[in-house]
Amino acid sequence: MLRTHTCGELRNKHVGKKVALAGWIDKIRNFGKLWFIDLRDKYGKTQIILREGEIDKKLLKDLTIESCIGVRGKVLNRKDVNKDLETGKIEVSGNELDIYGKSLPMPFELNDEKVSEDLRLKYRYLDLRSEKLSKNLYLRHKIVQFMRDFLDKEGFMEVTTPILTKSTPEGARDFIVPSRIHPGKFYALPQSPQQYKQLLMIGGIDKYFQIAPCFRDEDARADRSPGEFYQLDLEMSFVEQKDILDLMEKMLIKLVKEILPEKKITNVPFPRLTYKEVMKKYGTDKPDFRKNKKDKDELAFCWIIDFPLFEEKKENGHFAPKHHMFTMPKQNHWELLNKKDAHKAEAYQHDLVLNGFEVGGGSVRIHIADIQKRIFELIGFDEKDSEYFNHMLEAFKRGVPPHGGIAPGIDRLIMVLLGEPSLREVIAFPKNKKAQDVLMDAPSWVKDEQLEEVNLKLDLGKKKNG
Repeated sequence: MLRTHTCGELRNKHVGKKVALAGWIDKIRNFGKLWFIDLRDKYGKTQIILREGEIDKKLLKDLTIESCIGVRGKVLNRKDVNKDLETGKIEVSGNELDIYGKSLPMPFELNDEKVSEDLRLKYRYLDLRSEKLSKNLYLRHKIVQFMRDFLDKEGFMEVTTPILTKSTPEGARDFIVPSRIHPGKFYALPQSPQQYKQLLMIGGIDKYFQIAPCFRDEDARADRSPGEFYQLDLEMSFVEQKDILDLMEKMLIKLVKEILPEKKITNVPFPRLTYKEVMKKYGTDKPDFRKNKKDKDELAFCWIIDFPLFEEKKENGHFAPKHHMFTMPKQNHWELLNKKDAHKAEAYQHDLVLNGFEVGGGSVRIHIADIQKRIFELIGFDEKDSEYFNHMLEAFKRGVPPHGGIAPGIDRLIMVLLGEPSLREVIAFPKNKKAQDVLMDAPSWVKDEQLEEVNLKLDLGKKKNG
């Protein structure tokens, strides 16, 4: 190892010991032949003293802010104690110095909140060194790891599902991927693992989850990442709606207590309200129940249930699912599944709301083939549309357990938990508001040879040049 300790590790007990540290130069102070450097890594900062004579003068003059260096020396008691640093009672007197990577002048100062977002995203690898992003990504790791450990103890199995799948007419626009081996045919990136997780239940997996990547060709918002996002996707067999809500509530209460103890949940258990009552009383299905909306440490969770099965307004003369086409209608509303009365039907749908944001949604799923066919008819699927789901209808003929689940959005949930204004503050490499990766310069044009390999030809006219 190039280091014996991290920059946040040394204390009085280490005084007199020879150590090796590595990190980035946070600050340089030159007092003639005496140089003071604040050396930083993700764990903290340590003051380093370098003396001309012990260290080559040319090497010292080559030091710049944010250069990556290694230092070896002895730990000393610090005379001017810095109470703001955890390592503020010691310093390291260096006798060896290595410059691993010299830095050019920075395009912006780290931790400067006035820097434009696109500039931060263009140099995201620098932005990741800032205190806030480093902390946020660490908390994201801890939250996701907690979810995995919690669900493992609850008997869930983590299963990964395909990224290259089939394009189906459901919800948002698909991202499509041309097939070289099958000319003229396309894969799609999954909008969610919805069909796969239901097939897993038919396969007897019983309790499934994954931290699932989802791909939707949607416009950006502060609380929605364009193109891709991650969700905690889970599904259970032989459950009722209450079982799903109870499990998720138990997980979140424990998560906040263990990972974010400074946060306070407003109401435990979480209030459970019907769609009709929140729309009538608050005019929104995402009510914010915080007592003090300026308090970033207050977390007001609630459940919204008993949603309409279909949207209020029809699309092209057909009913449109409120959640998605696999949501189970309430059993006492099955008789309403006709062209005249379907708008009156309610569903076993549930949304999780936190501080005025929908952070998760799910439902009990349809597990009866005849009901699924009826839903397809009501949303206007013809025989050709239904063929996209022949695999599901076929599977429904072979012993389907009642099942249901939920999928909290990882990015959005963490954004709200941490009180950030945008989910770009909790994602390592996000797209900007125009759905561009300004760091990698994506999307970008590809070579004609690549298009030929997948049997595609562009005909954009002036669009490519203009």
